[in-house]
Amino acid sequence: MSARPRLAVVSALGVVQILTWGTSYYLLTVLAPPIAAETGWPLPWIVGSLSAGLLVSGLVSPRVGRAIGRSGGRPVLALAILVLALGLTVIGLAPSLPVFFAGWLILGAGMGGGLYDAAFATLGRLYGAGARPAISALTLWGGFASTVCWPLSAVLVAQLGWRGTCLAYAGLLLALALPLVLLVIPAPPPLPETAAAPAGSAALAPGERRAFLCLAGILTLGGATTAIVSVHLLTLLQARGASLAAAVALGAVVGPAQVGARVIEMANRGRHHPIWTLTAAMGLIAAGLVLLAFGVAWPALALVLYGAGNGVYSIARGTLPLALFGPPRYAPLVGRLARPNLVAQALAPSAGAFVLAAAGAQAALALLTGLALANLVLVAALWRERRAAGEGAPAREPGSRPDR
Repeated sequence: MSARPRLAVVSALGVVQILTWGTSYYLLTVLAPPIAAETGWPLPWIVGSLSAGLLVSGLVSPRVGRAIGRSGGRPVLALAILVLALGLTVIGLAPSLPVFFAGWLILGAGMGGGLYDAAFATLGRLYGAGARPAISALTLWGGFASTVCWPLSAVLVAQLGWRGTCLAYAGLLLALALPLVLLVIPAPPPLPETAAAPAGSAALAPGERRAFLCLAGILTLGGATTAIVSVHLLTLLQARGASLAAAVALGAVVGPAQVGARVIEMANRGRHHPIWTLTAAMGLIAAGLVLLAFGVAWPALALVLYGAGNGVYSIARGTLPLALFGPPRYAPLVGRLARPNLVAQALAPSAGAFVLAAAGAQAALALLTGLALANLVLVAALWRERRAAGEGAPAREPGSRPDR
């Protein structure tokens, strides 16, 4: 592996993450209304195209993880950027809704190879057991994707229209993100001979399968919870009596809470095992949603707790598989874990909309609370599995302190 400063690698990946998230996952937040207004296409189909893209990204994620495990992240991320640019071009030139939808299927394949899971796998393949600080720093960069790209999208739509915005974003990915990946992300170190097969197959020992299934369940329920909140938060707050302006103001506290929690986690410098990070994340998310469901007088407190939990959840999602299963299998296992998580994110908003329409906001909040509490049960099961495994060598990172 060529000797490149870790800060340069993480910063390059951070810029790439801002651009890939902003031009895919966050794209329709700004573009959906003008697309519907200009084309007359049904808004549910426009927004539903993102769900279809997420389904595709879940399908390709295991293959992405295996490819990064074998060859490193540079070629995979570069291909993902090319696919994202192609998808944006198809969307921007789409003469009809089916072509627009097809563009999102292409974009979904790029999302599967270009968002957090692929970036985490890239860092794990580069830095092995020492990747935790880099993964934490990367989530801090990624937290600014909507902050940067939503205003940028609004300006571009005003100047170029929604089609021009898609084409401009395709050009930005090719002009900025692709060179950063090709020029700054180094080739990975060679795998040890004994690790070559596990890196390709991600084989799990019988004692590890239960821990893997617990973690997969946690990530699936966590993905469903955050997807429902992201899409329906303003509706839920307004149903609790907040005006639209107040709901927007309350929703705005989630982002700073996420970033603040990530800064605190980074400042801790990996002194605790990532399972503590996951426990804190699920506990904070559950506390916030319980407070929101029971109608506390300070909804801002509920959203600060939820935002803080969601912020460190992203870090735990990237660092805990590395600590539990070790570096050689990290990339392919992250790809396998991503599939149910992304599928849940694709389907959950529609399920949340159905519950809202059929039973109301209180039932939707009860659903969210149930998902969060179920995740705490799974976290407890993961603790039990980890202890039963005897806290083997892969579970502790170099320089970390013993659990207390």
